[in-house]
Amino acid sequence: MRSYQVTPKNLFTELLLHNRPEAAAWIIGNEQNPDLNGMVQFYPTSYGGVLVEAQLFGLPGVALPGSSNFFAMHIHESGDCSDDFDHTGMHYNPQNTEHPNHAGDMPPLLSNQGYAFSIFYDKRFTIQEIVGKAVIIHEKPDDFTSQPSGNAGAKIGCGEIKRIT
Repeated sequence: MRSYQVTPKNLFTELLLHNRPEAAAWIIGNEQNPDLNGMVQFYPTSYGGVLVEAQLFGLPGVALPGSSNFFAMHIHESGDCSDDFDHTGMHYNPQNTEHPNHAGDMPPLLSNQGYAFSIFYDKRFTIQEIVGKAVIIHEKPDDFTSQPSGNAGAKIGCGEIKRIT
């Protein structure tokens, strides 16, 4: 009989099922994408990093049966989502590294007919560090090469990261 082994996956699954996130960003779309909305949640882990769960609806392509697109997702310096998200600043980059090694560089979202769901683990930031910053969804995928921000195009979605009490 095989013994049960505790792995990060097991712990992360339990964390998602039985705990509340410590912070979250409610994403809203810009004027051209009014149906874009969703939530990005941040959970502390026993490994010292953060488990990030993103669920978004209404991404471009929702009306095209079978459509599939990638969209860049980043943490930006400021949580000010006003004026078509023009005040969010650059990617969160406390170590002053080149793209794609900014703490705010996150994996791309894969949208299927306007819906995207993603979970990943990250040790490049803490929840305390990112509260008050913004999660930005861009119109194109990140190319992981172009400086300073991956040539991801316009900001189509934004949400301020807020602590959940």
